Amino acid sequence: MPPGIQTLAAKALSPADTGFLLICSALVMVMTPGLAFFYGGMVRVKSVLNMLMMSFISLGIVTVLWVLYGFGLAFGTDHGGLIGWSADFAGLDGIGLTELWGTSGVPVYVFAVFQLMFAVLTPALISGALADRVKFTAWALFTALWVTVVYFPVAHWVWGEDGWLYRLGVIDFAGGTAVHINAGAAALGVLLVVGRRIGFRKDPMRPHNLPLVMLGAGLLWFGWFGFNSGSWLGNGDGVAAVAFVNTQVATAAAMLGWLAYEKLRHGAFTTLGAASGAVAGLVAITPACGAVSPLGALAVGAIAGVLCALAVGLKYRFGYDDSLDVIGVHLVGGIVGSLLVGLFATGGVQSTARGLFYGGGLGQFGIQTLGVVAVLLYSFVVSHLLAKGVDRLVGFRVPADEEITGVDRAAHAETAYDFTGAGGTAHRAPAPLGGGPLPAHDTARDAERVDA
Repeated sequence: MPPGIQTLAAKALSPADTGFLLICSALVMVMTPGLAFFYGGMVRVKSVLNMLMMSFISLGIVTVLWVLYGFGLAFGTDHGGLIGWSADFAGLDGIGLTELWGTSGVPVYVFAVFQLMFAVLTPALISGALADRVKFTAWALFTALWVTVVYFPVAHWVWGEDGWLYRLGVIDFAGGTAVHINAGAAALGVLLVVGRRIGFRKDPMRPHNLPLVMLGAGLLWFGWFGFNSGSWLGNGDGVAAVAFVNTQVATAAAMLGWLAYEKLRHGAFTTLGAASGAVAGLVAITPACGAVSPLGALAVGAIAGVLCALAVGLKYRFGYDDSLDVIGVHLVGGIVGSLLVGLFATGGVQSTARGLFYGGGLGQFGIQTLGVVAVLLYSFVVSHLLAKGVDRLVGFRVPADEEITGVDRAAHAETAYDFTGAGGTAHRAPAPLGGGPLPAHDTARDAERVDA
């Protein structure tokens, strides 16, 4: 029997913890459609359906692979600290109803479905960097390869009972390294293969539906409570409650921090900034929510909100086309949150590890840094190689004419909005009189201002 498995004779089933984790699993599942709406509202109207589908297809592909072999690779018996495997986990066919996970009181099946939702979400995060320009078949193939070669091993490193980063003492409560740094580094590796959108920095590429962006951000915020607090697998000792509170606190602080930066830099509080700031806070608190106090969560969120707002402008400075700022929000936010554990960990929540500001010195900060660098480099290099392989095999990018007319028609034979039956001709909003400033949403990061 693989480590982490025990029978009811050794530990009593906890109906409360089991029900709690099932609810958390459903909350995490909602995050993938929420991400689809969040990303879908930020793209141009001709690519909305493709953006939605790039998230939704992950629910299909990753679920099947997780059942066949993914759970075994991520959480099976350890092999050298690098990968897991247990024949009992193949097809989820050798798991008994009475078997519980680790020292928890939840069945293995419940733990498996909770972790499945993390695996589904992570490749979907990458898709935002590639909006408007990739073949749907190529993306589906890349998703299958990436979760197999990158996500499943990294999840074992970080969360497996004998994964090498877990043994080293890296604190990642719910996925700062395994999910967000992993996805952000992968996005950078892939977009360097795919290249820039036609018209990048020349044509307007503003969000087409900001209410959809806000809806997606709200669903992500809602689902993130399951993402973070559920990672403790129960709340008998109060740790999950602290994670829940820290999630709310850091997200609020990050949203305010982003908006303050935006007001000072661009002169407006935008809805896009509010949504992006909230997501940056959610990302940053993910690794830290079980290690810091609410005051620490305030600091993590505020710092992440400002730094991520700064980071989204790097694509203009360095010339890479990260369409929806996956690198600026998820990679940078994941790094910030993971490293700040080494400063703000109190030693009184999930573990006794203390950060620099709580008398622990720089030891934990060094451990966190090693975890960040290891996952970032592995994900970037392997993702880049996988993208090159997919590009040579089937071609990663759509032809130029399809990109110009829209990926929705080319890949899905559909359009998101039907204007033909509305009656009359659609009218453009008039330009401001006297050449005044653009509306607030046009001053957001995708307006591509001269000072970007």
